[in-house]
Amino acid sequence: MLTLLHNPRCSKSRQALALLEEAGIKMEVRRYLDDPLDESELRQLIARLPDGIQGLVRTGESEWKALGADPSDIDAVVQAIVAHPRILERPVADSGERAVIGRPPERVLELVD
Repeated sequence: MLTLLHNPRCSKSRQALALLEEAGIKMEVRRYLDDPLDESELRQLIARLPDGIQGLVRTGESEWKALGADPSDIDAVVQAIVAHPRILERPVADSGERAVIGRPPERVLELVD
């Protein structure tokens, strides 16, 4: 089953959810700010992303900037997202085998058979 890591306050996330709903896709919607990913879940997700951690962090967010971390350092990215879930780029669709960052939102449809 598809899981959508969703932030209802984000327009791109809302667009991705609407696209999946319009396509009739059954999915779990996980509000990752209310139910954050732990380190293990995050590392597994990264392994399913075609570009790994590239683009996974919202580097413009104040929490990320305050860390001064290297966005190419997987350990730094994982620790930063675990500590500050808001810096996770959204939305993210995950089929359990593959995952995509929904930028643009239509990318989530790549996981639909």
